[in-house]
Amino acid sequence: MKRQIKFSLIYRDMWQSSGKYVPRVDQLKKIAPVIIDMGCFARIETNGGAFEQVNLLYGENPNVAVREWTRPFNEAGIQTHMLERALNGIRMFPVPADVRRLMYKVKKAQGVDIARSFCGLNDHRNLELSIKYAKEAGMISQAALSITHSRVHTVDYYMGVVDKAIEYGADEICLKDMAGIGRPVTLGKLVLAIKKKYPGIIVQYHGHSGPGFSVASMPIREMLTDAGFDVPEINMNAYMETRALTQSFIDDFLGYFIDPKNRYVSSLLIQSGLPGGMMGSLMADLKGVHDVINSSLKSQGKRELNADELLVELFKEVSYIWPRLGYPPLVTPFSQYVKNVALLNILQLVKGEERYSMMDGNTWDMILGKSGKLPGELAPEIIELAKIQGREFYTGIPQDGYPDVLDKFRKEMNDNNWDTGPDDEELFEFAMHETQYRDYKSGIAKKRFEEEIEKMKTSSADIKTMVPMKEKQTPNRSSYSKEKATPAEAMAAFIVYTLTSAQTDDQKFTKQEHNIWNSIGYWRNLMKITLNYENREHDVYLKTRNGITELDFNGEKYLVKLEFINKGEIDVKISNKNIHAVIAKMSDGRSKVLINEQEYIMSRNDLLDGEMEQVAEDPRSGANISNTLLSPIPGRIFKINVKEGDSVKKGDIVLVVDAMKMENNIVIKKDALIKKIHVSLDEMVEGNSVLVEIEDIRN
Repeated sequence: MKRQIKFSLIYRDMWQSSGKYVPRVDQLKKIAPVIIDMGCFARIETNGGAFEQVNLLYGENPNVAVREWTRPFNEAGIQTHMLERALNGIRMFPVPADVRRLMYKVKKAQGVDIARSFCGLNDHRNLELSIKYAKEAGMISQAALSITHSRVHTVDYYMGVVDKAIEYGADEICLKDMAGIGRPVTLGKLVLAIKKKYPGIIVQYHGHSGPGFSVASMPIREMLTDAGFDVPEINMNAYMETRALTQSFIDDFLGYFIDPKNRYVSSLLIQSGLPGGMMGSLMADLKGVHDVINSSLKSQGKRELNADELLVELFKEVSYIWPRLGYPPLVTPFSQYVKNVALLNILQLVKGEERYSMMDGNTWDMILGKSGKLPGELAPEIIELAKIQGREFYTGIPQDGYPDVLDKFRKEMNDNNWDTGPDDEELFEFAMHETQYRDYKSGIAKKRFEEEIEKMKTSSADIKTMVPMKEKQTPNRSSYSKEKATPAEAMAAFIVYTLTSAQTDDQKFTKQEHNIWNSIGYWRNLMKITLNYENREHDVYLKTRNGITELDFNGEKYLVKLEFINKGEIDVKISNKNIHAVIAKMSDGRSKVLINEQEYIMSRNDLLDGEMEQVAEDPRSGANISNTLLSPIPGRIFKINVKEGDSVKKGDIVLVVDAMKMENNIVIKKDALIKKIHVSLDEMVEGNSVLVEIEDIRN
């Protein structure tokens, strides 16, 4: 008799490479019938994780999305299941028990059959309530083991979690190999141990393919069929239609948020153990911090890192700190905690600061035991740092630290005349995702998403430039000339910069014309530009052909090729010499051109009024850089704890920047007075942006 194999589709995870986005409800409704037509799936994982937060970010109701998405599968007799993070529910930080309990009632009413529950630390105490509440709501409880590979994560270790989960009443066990690094032999031993001790229990394996250990489902089906198993047939016409629909969603808007590198298998993920599902947010975070790191390296006369080198450095740092942080399995949210610590460590080390000098509160809660018991021991330097900062370790039941809150949220909804929804689903959503839900109700989320997608579409469109641009990817500048640039080279870089139109993230560059010749028709083969440099006017003749600009300074010719341009910076090749220039507008209307720490001050007479708005304002102009607090990373101003005129003490948290899915504290390093606050709540800031000016306290 053939042994029957059933397939489970984790459709929710197909969108993890975007880091942020999943199909909208109208798209999900289109694809559900086609998936059913494939005829091979017994189960579909439909929601959980970040699914509902993402819908709120669209400005759409996630409860509608879950009901509409699960309905066709329910009608077809296909089981649906959700993913939830035990103590953290379906968000990044702990959830009160009454909200957790309501979650299962809501999800069951919305058509979800199975609750796949995992604790990122494999602390069975966090799984106990998940199992209890799921069964109480009439759902199948599937307890998941967060699979990783280390000296402490042995078969005996995992069996200790399995024993407790089954004692609590779990119906099934899942091996959640979120990073795809589970070794087949070890996993085989674990499955064998589970089936020997609990022969009637269903064991499901869920693996990602990021590092290359997993293989695609189609070859697996053919191999199982060849091995004599009873495997469902796949309707290939429906399969091809599913692929086409999926691609249409990517073309519609999802593709704008998927970094091309996230499409590839990378063996680098094996060493670091980071899950492929977080590569989208990881790459976005790297881009945000990359410029800040390189700016610091450049100011020290050190070689800058390209994107690949920074990625390798990040993976190495994760491998270094992971054992020292107690071997937390790198799954949401703990993968984000460890990745953020690693990335900020790299940034701080470059700036001459200590490791672990920027750790958010949620990371500290993990370290201190408030999220559960860590699998391994903390390194002595982490314990010492906690002692220095006056932090106390927690050994109690994690859930006990988070009191019930539903009554508070219910009262606010009643006061606002907000409907709590069928089965209290709107109440649940508000309590689970408070900030995102408020933005959804106010309409801010919808407006923000529409602006963001329009911005992404515009920035990716073909933009006509007077000088052709390469793809916007920061070049490796390690081989660039370190010699002092000549004034002519500085003027050449400045001229090409002001001739070029490009659109960047803050829209400082625009498609508008950049000199008076464009306003009357750029038809001439030869053009003259007049520059003021060192109180003298310099006539420069230029012509552009095949991407090369020829400049004539007093009879001396220079061939200039644009290699890279971004807000306030440009890379050019001038007669086979690579030069990187930083350009900033000064308060008197002139521009500062910085090449290899040498400044050149100049201006163009022929620019139209307001044209130099395209040149980035130097954020530190007029400010004493030693008396400013800069944002170490790009993000949103989440909290401002001070006002102008306040006195602050060393170690005080002045602001909080929401970035990399965490609330990052900006701490003052000396006693001071707050002179000027340069930002406001919810404002988006770049890395190295001035946040606050301070002044020394005078005795």
